[in-house]
Amino acid sequence: MTTPITNTTQNPAAATSGSAAGSDAMSQLSGNFNTFLTLLTSQLKNQDPTSPMDSSTFTQQLVMYSQVEQQIGTNSNLKTLIGQGTTQLGAYATSYLGKAVSVTNGNAALSGGSATWSYNLGAAAAANTLTVTNASGRVVYTGTGETASGNHQFAWNGKDNNGNQLADGTYTLTVTAKALDGSPVTSQVASAGVVSEIDMTSGTPQLLIGGMSVGLSDIAHVANAPAN
Repeated sequence: MTTPITNTTQNPAAATSGSAAGSDAMSQLSGNFNTFLTLLTSQLKNQDPTSPMDSSTFTQQLVMYSQVEQQIGTNSNLKTLIGQGTTQLGAYATSYLGKAVSVTNGNAALSGGSATWSYNLGAAAAANTLTVTNASGRVVYTGTGETASGNHQFAWNGKDNNGNQLADGTYTLTVTAKALDGSPVTSQVASAGVVSEIDMTSGTPQLLIGGMSVGLSDIAHVANAPAN
């Protein structure tokens, strides 16, 4: 087995864009806050001494002042929490580097003309069809699968039904098993691979397995990768 590449990919442009958007919103809110203070101060300075501002009106304006101030503080705290959460999630994702993981979304990486899935049938089936689709959802291979209940392996050589070798990439296996009366038999599909990189360009960690991108929620099992 090839030694996994321990690498984390990040996108400075995406991070800068998100930071700029947050900065613009905060600047606008702070600008409104400063404008409010200027207007309130001017109003107090220029009020008629013989007819001062009504106390209830002044109280309402102070409440508004407090609310805007609190909103600025809340936004700053939320920005800090979000940043900390993203950093912690990214750090957690790096623990998957070099690990052998089981993926449960039906996808597997075709690499070097080989892709392998495991599937489980909840009961014995009268017929079972295995369908492989590419990243665009187009069917590239169909074949007959095992019909006994329990766990099975399907190793695909990456060739379509016409014998053409397909390009490496992400492919999806669908298991369609039916009982004698035509009713569907429950099935589960999984694949396995070694995590070589962590992609943070979307802001949410994605594990890269042989060119296949997988979310953390699609990982069912993690183990140490077998020694070469």
